This record gives sequence, structure tokens and C-alpha cells, in this order.
Amino acid sequence: MTMNRRTLMVSTAAAVGAPLLPEMARAQEPIVVEMLNKDPDNPRNRYVYSPRILQVQPGDTVLFEPVDRGHNSASIDDMLPEGAEEWNSKINDDFEITFETPGFYGYACTPHATGGMVGLIVVEGEGKLDNLEEAQGVRHRGKSRQAWEEIWDEAEEQGLLEPTTA
Repeated sequence: MTMNRRTLMVSTAAAVGAPLLPEMARAQEPIVVEMLNKDPDNPRNRYVYSPRILQVQPGDTVLFEPVDRGHNSASIDDMLPEGAEEWNSKINDDFEITFETPGFYGYACTPHATGGMVGLIVVEGEGKLDNLEEAQGVRHRGKSRQAWEEIWDEAEEQGLLEPTTA
């Protein structure tokens, strides 16, 4: 029988009769973003993240999973909230990142950025809108320019550009 780390921690605590710590009880699986050569909903769209817009809460972890080879995830300069750390995963490797700071996080596949392989993560919370104007003002090249126009339109339609409500 195989157990993942979370299962092992919970099983060990239960076996010794120890109460579960709150963070162990809250532990959840990462939210998966697939890195693909073709959009499963429209195969004419090439080089995509699925989903390309993701709304998360502070403390949520996102797993970038290269379903197809040749992709990575890298933060885009000037598309991160103040104090958030940049990232640049290795090509073809799973990559996990936990988001703590509310705001807008733009990212791209390094080899396919100009081909439009870009995505947006919106972390809800106080101060979410602090970097919106700066993130929307970033200039993009190639097909990513059109992709970002679509992403910002979709985010607006979904209400993600509004302040976080309690």
C-alpha cells in the first residue's frame, strides 16, 4: 500500500492518539494547472495552460503539471504583487508554488510566451487590486498580446477585477 505524505502524517497522528494539528486538518491537494500543446476544448489553440485563469485564496498551492513536454511556468516581470517572489520552473518538471500575497500574478511558458502561452492567477484578499493597474500595463509581444487582452476581458466578465468582498 502506498501513502502520500499527507496520508502518512494523518495516519501517524491517529495511530499514536495525537490530536490533528489545525494545519494538518486543513491540508488540501494542490490546484492543478496543466501545461498542454493543444487546448482540450479547442485543438486549434496551441500551447496553453488549462485553466489559464485561476482564482485562489492566500495559502493555496498551485501545481503546474507538464502534461505535454517542452513547457514550464515563469512569472512575468512587473506582473506580481509587491513582496511576492518570482519563479521560473524547469522545463518538463512539475512545479508547486504557494500563494500568500493577494493580487494578480501573470506567468508564461518561457519557450512559448510569444506564442501566447500565458496565464493569470488571482489571489483574493485585502489589497488584491494593488497591482492590477501595473499588471495590466505590461506590454507583451507576439500572440501573447492578444492572449492577455482576452484574459483581462475574461477576468472582468468573471468579476475578478472587483475588490474582494468579506
